[in-house]
Amino acid sequence: MRQQSAIRNPQSAIRQTFLPFSPPFLGVEEIDEVVSTLRSDWITTGPRTRQFEVAFAEFLGAPGALGLNSCTAGLHTALATLGVGPGDDVITTPMTFSATVNVVEHVGAHPVLVDVEPDTLNIDPEQIARQAARRAPRAIIPVHYTGHPCEMDRILDLARQHGAHVVEDAAHALPARYRGRLIGTLGDLTAFSLYATKNLTTAEGGMLTATPELLEQARILSLHGMSHDAWNRYSEEGSWYYEVVAPGFKYNMTDIAAAIGIHQLRKLPRFQARRREIVRRYHQAFTPCEALQVPTERPEVEHAWHLYVLRLNLECFDWWTPDGPPGLVRKRFLEQLTARKIGNSVHFIPIHLHPYYRDRYGYRPEDFPVAYREYQRIVSLPLYPRMSDQDVDDVIEAVLDIVDQHRR
Repeated sequence: MRQQSAIRNPQSAIRQTFLPFSPPFLGVEEIDEVVSTLRSDWITTGPRTRQFEVAFAEFLGAPGALGLNSCTAGLHTALATLGVGPGDDVITTPMTFSATVNVVEHVGAHPVLVDVEPDTLNIDPEQIARQAARRAPRAIIPVHYTGHPCEMDRILDLARQHGAHVVEDAAHALPARYRGRLIGTLGDLTAFSLYATKNLTTAEGGMLTATPELLEQARILSLHGMSHDAWNRYSEEGSWYYEVVAPGFKYNMTDIAAAIGIHQLRKLPRFQARRREIVRRYHQAFTPCEALQVPTERPEVEHAWHLYVLRLNLECFDWWTPDGPPGLVRKRFLEQLTARKIGNSVHFIPIHLHPYYRDRYGYRPEDFPVAYREYQRIVSLPLYPRMSDQDVDDVIEAVLDIVDQHRR
């Protein structure tokens, strides 16, 4: 336990400038590639998108990859490719961003939530087993929360038992490993996010990995259901003729976005090394403090460390009372971090607490007790490769100062 200093000056923990929560890390290589793309004859889906797809698949060891405009597009396209639709159950987790469940609604299927594991906050395979025993799902969407891989062997085994597809939500999980294998090589299809805050960014973007056969169908669906994309119609070797073979979407990645991703992918190992160094320093500083619980990393995985989600032991803070309103301690803690000019967030508000899903399915907060309990005490701290050592020191100092100032 860290000892409180009797002469501690609270102002010493306040930065002069605000530390953003998760800005992108772009260099001259990405800028030059984008400029070169803008000066070329091709700015939408074309040669750079193809180059990025090939490189992405090779990096993961995946059989193929499809560039899209978001992870949401990847999840939606994956379900549509598998023919998931009305009358089908899709099992997933309440501890995720709304997009994971929204896409189930978009295809007309029924989202079925099950609770999470207390340590990783990933979907609990035993809860999947109980639900699947009552009614077999058409698909399971495990979400690799914060970049920690789910228990994929058990999930894949359950999927085989019940004839279900596995569509992985890997928005946080590039580059995470499960038992030595990179996420993106395990389930039927895997969707990645390349949003501005992610470990690898294309500003807005996503990637879908799967077999060539599934990706051929997904590629058609991702661009209006057309049999040929623009590159295949307007390039020198292409033909103007196409047919619409399905009612598809407008989800394609542009060459401008891919131009950023090509160089981000090359830098990803260096980015990850820096993330792990920051995590090591956070762990070292926060583990001895009884008011804080650091994130889990099980021995059989390699965490992608997209997020560093600290958990507050609520009863250790002077804001806590047995009858206090839910989330009060966390609310006060985040206010104190902001006052010390440290960016912060919460990942996530569980799905069953959002008005649409609460009202549509009649959920109560206690329906998923682990997700609801842990939501009350989670805090996301800045974690990105642009952070300097001083930035990391400032976060640590601010967190520990808040604990010192507000210990019960």
